Amino acid sequence: MLISWKNCGALLSLLIVLQGCGGSNSPFDYVPVEGKITYEDGTPIEASKLKLVFDSQAPPIGDAHPRPGSVSVGANGEFKDVTSYKYADGLVPGKHKVSILYATDEEGNSLIPLEYTKGSTTPLVVDTNDSPFEIKVPKL
Repeated sequence: MLISWKNCGALLSLLIVLQGCGGSNSPFDYVPVEGKITYEDGTPIEASKLKLVFDSQAPPIGDAHPRPGSVSVGANGEFKDVTSYKYADGLVPGKHKVSILYATDEEGNSLIPLEYTKGSTTPLVVDTNDSPFEIKVPKL
């Protein structure tokens, strides 16, 4: 079967339109952020798969609420490529409550105070204007 140049052009136009459909439908802007999380004394939190969740304190826009951002933390406590809507897009500008997930040792014991593990109780708050973040938590 032969495809004419006219059909190739129509197919290419369709692919370009469809590629545009994969973009963000979010009414929020995003800014890339990065940082480091350690204990207050600067030592790393020795958890095998530490993850941070950032809950935006920004108000909704219409019916849309900002999605939380999340990121996996490296062994040295550093993180980048925070993702809210699509990979590495960052966070909605402004303040965010920070929850720490999977901060446990091999036996499942928490390595940080439990209030840091939930968005409703965490005392950690960051502002995107302060990136790169230096997040410090107390040792148990």
